[in-house]
Amino acid sequence: MTILTLVRHGETDWNFSRRIQGSSDIPLNDTGRAQARAAGEALRDTLDPLTPTIVVSSDLSRAHETALIIAGILRLPEPRTYPALRERGYGDAEGLTDVEFFDRWGPWHTAVVPGAEPWPDVTARALRGIREAVVDARIGLASAAPHVIAVAHGGLIRTVISHVTAGEYPEPGHKLANGSAHTFRVESDGLSLLTSSALPV
Repeated sequence: MTILTLVRHGETDWNFSRRIQGSSDIPLNDTGRAQARAAGEALRDTLDPLTPTIVVSSDLSRAHETALIIAGILRLPEPRTYPALRERGYGDAEGLTDVEFFDRWGPWHTAVVPGAEPWPDVTARALRGIREAVVDARIGLASAAPHVIAVAHGGLIRTVISHVTAGEYPEPGHKLANGSAHTFRVESDGLSLLTSSALPV
């Protein structure tokens, strides 16, 4: 069994101005770097020192820089990047504010956006990326049960949570905080969610 922690990257200027980023490569801002440090410190305080651990990320710079900061705090090697963990491509919505999005296509969870990557494709890609990262971690760390910390994106993490909870969570409109962590158990028959801010308290 492998423990997987999916961490949402820190804040960017587009997050701050409520613009949709998708596959646009927007860097962290100073708040995002502080959030990454806070996430790294929180993870450091909860990690089992006897469990081999690795940090990986999406190939987009906001996720990779978050992962670099976390890995530095945990004194782990530079994170490997996985393009399959990048955010959903939002097509015509990228660069728009949430208000502009709603005015054009309505509620987020029912919107059909021209050029956007279909959600089933995002889910399949995310699961493929997770499997690849876990297999690489098991080989690279010579452990059947490593801890994989993967820094990714809000939309991608939401679709993974939805997949493992059969669509029960997250509820429509629930936003995942920048720097938030969501922990899963990875077994041969799939993923199960252990802890997440998307679950009711």
